[in-house]
Amino acid sequence: MQKEPLSKIALPKIALIGRPNVGKSTLFNRLTGRKLAIVHDRPGITRDRRYGDASLAELKFQLIDTAGLADPDKSDLTQRMLAQTQKAIQEADVLLFMIDAQMPLTPFDKELARELRKHSKPTYVLANKVEGNGFFEGAKDAIKLGFENIAEISSEHGLGLDALYDFLKPHCQDMFDEEIVSDNNENKPLRLAIMGRPNVGKSTLTNALLKEERQLTGDLPGLTRDAIRISWEYNGRPIQLIDTAGIRRMARIDDTVEHLSVQDARKALQFAEVVVLVIDATTPLEKQDLSLAYEIYNEGRAMVIALNKWDLVKDKSTFLKAIEHQLQWQLAQAKNIPFIGISALKEKGLTELMDAVLLMERMWNKRISTAKLNAWLSEAISRHPAPMVNGRRIRPKYMTQAKTRPPTFVLFSSQAEKLPESYERYLVNSLRQAFDIQGTPVRIFIRGGRNPYEGKKKK
Repeated sequence: MQKEPLSKIALPKIALIGRPNVGKSTLFNRLTGRKLAIVHDRPGITRDRRYGDASLAELKFQLIDTAGLADPDKSDLTQRMLAQTQKAIQEADVLLFMIDAQMPLTPFDKELARELRKHSKPTYVLANKVEGNGFFEGAKDAIKLGFENIAEISSEHGLGLDALYDFLKPHCQDMFDEEIVSDNNENKPLRLAIMGRPNVGKSTLTNALLKEERQLTGDLPGLTRDAIRISWEYNGRPIQLIDTAGIRRMARIDDTVEHLSVQDARKALQFAEVVVLVIDATTPLEKQDLSLAYEIYNEGRAMVIALNKWDLVKDKSTFLKAIEHQLQWQLAQAKNIPFIGISALKEKGLTELMDAVLLMERMWNKRISTAKLNAWLSEAISRHPAPMVNGRRIRPKYMTQAKTRPPTFVLFSSQAEKLPESYERYLVNSLRQAFDIQGTPVRIFIRGGRNPYEGKKKK
């Protein structure tokens, strides 16, 4: 019987449920093998539900980290966090109910246990934080929660995971077989990051694209703390959508959690392929907007600028001229970055935005044959010869494309170290125009041509 590719197999979904600060995010990071979730002693760091492909020995599954549930108040934020966790419970195949082994059971632990029993889903209790020796009151009282399967673990130190393995084994297909791993790049999802300053509408845009309230939104800056990765599909194209925390200048941040959030957002940038930089079109362009654009471009990522709240801008042409002028002044090497006016709240301009994203992905992956490159190079040099240095003309000889993502080229030239930056800019601009490479970084590395007499003895 032929096995399905891994990309086509629906992994079982396993949700981590529990009060704040019981170690859910620590266990999430351990099982996914990456520090995807921010871990801190302060309760309530995780607010949205977060997904990650996880494994335990040969078992493969999708893990869902959820917000910590304390005694719920009537505030809008708390109720929406509760709704996010309830959605995770509904879609999960297995529930891992985590408690703090070092603390006595709380009334809300028992209330949460009653709520989980209503769903009639396989539920396992993990009494976490059993580090060292001692009497763990929470672990001893876990039987009172009414669940048969209980394990004492330490998510920080990796203790007790053998018991967790025994719990999950019946629910996970054994997929530790290299034959079913697909290397087909066509099915690889596009990693699309949503970035910007705090409170410019990033999570609202994420929700609008997904057509559901997947992320918490509101006027309060800093609602999003983790970089949340969401599997999505647009017109048949698989996409991993990454909603990040708002980024301010590090010098202005004095809160440890916000500092960790910004670090998490910048880490997401390193893994992204295309970035949508969200700008609030109703406020003047700030230096931080331009700094973020420079950081994205310098990281070598394709970029689309989303001008959010575009429907509220009266003088659109003046605003566009101002932002183009500032970008040209501060980011002159970035040519023709798409500007798309959108309203995330009213779901306007989203088709144009995604069309621009897919176009930038194609530009980012553009490859040019060596024959075409050198035909262009010969023509470019004849139009504008390289300058002379110390009475000798610099002679670019040969060019080839080293890689894509972004398009990167190697130019072999005599006196390579003396080629002026102005001539490099000329070559980049001419290359963009000749091969229609717009909106993505283009890099050229200059190498010296090999001397045919090198190493030979003089007669």
